[in-house]
Amino acid sequence: MYRFLFIICTFLYINSYAQTNSNSFKHGEFLKYKIQYGLLNAGFASVELENPDKNKDSLFHAVGLGWTTGMVGFLFPVEDRYESYFRASDLKPKHFIRKVNEGGYTQDKEVFFDYNSHQAKEINHKKGTEKYFFIQNNIQDMISSFYYMRNIDFEVLGEKDSISVNMFFDGKMNPIKLVILGWETIKSKFGKINTIKVRPLVLKGRVFKDEENVTLWISDDLNKIPIKIKASLLVGAAKAELIEYNGLVHPFP
Repeated sequence: MYRFLFIICTFLYINSYAQTNSNSFKHGEFLKYKIQYGLLNAGFASVELENPDKNKDSLFHAVGLGWTTGMVGFLFPVEDRYESYFRASDLKPKHFIRKVNEGGYTQDKEVFFDYNSHQAKEINHKKGTEKYFFIQNNIQDMISSFYYMRNIDFEVLGEKDSISVNMFFDGKMNPIKLVILGWETIKSKFGKINTIKVRPLVLKGRVFKDEENVTLWISDDLNKIPIKIKASLLVGAAKAELIEYNGLVHPFP
């Protein structure tokens, strides 16, 4: 399930064209996705935006969850939780939390970002260790990147344009390129939706068959939410589709 939270939240991060405001989302927003692996219903993933301080609007708290169900859940139980605290002023992450249990594989980590010292402090609760990493100012974590990208002005981009980005994950700066494939109207649970079709070029070998085997359809409106995702994995293929939403800033669909 980590794979789908990774796709939904990470590969939507764009750097150069982003605006540092939050006019595409607000506290209380909720998105839920149904995930299929081949013909099987594999599970669900969700992202929700909370306000950690009800008296202030200076910080966002985003929570991403992923879990398996049915036969897939019986054979490979997954329960993933990712959290990000990021600033409302410039959408930079301050605190990232990763707690996952994937078929017995577990991780329990926190990352604190200090932009004055250009350091990220990673605490591994499972191993009882602390590590420090050099960071750039223009980075995002896996969850905050999802919200950062949604203020992109896609009108300044054309078909086949590409954007290179950096994302901090597992102690590394991960360069990712996003290619605009075009604009397409697709069918969804909520009717026909005008979308922007994009392809993140991912690192092959670990999860994906090759670097061009993930495709996303993002709503071509002021919300800019993922509607559908398709991916060819090392073993089989999978897709995720939006099935529930709440608290959007702008009308949808």
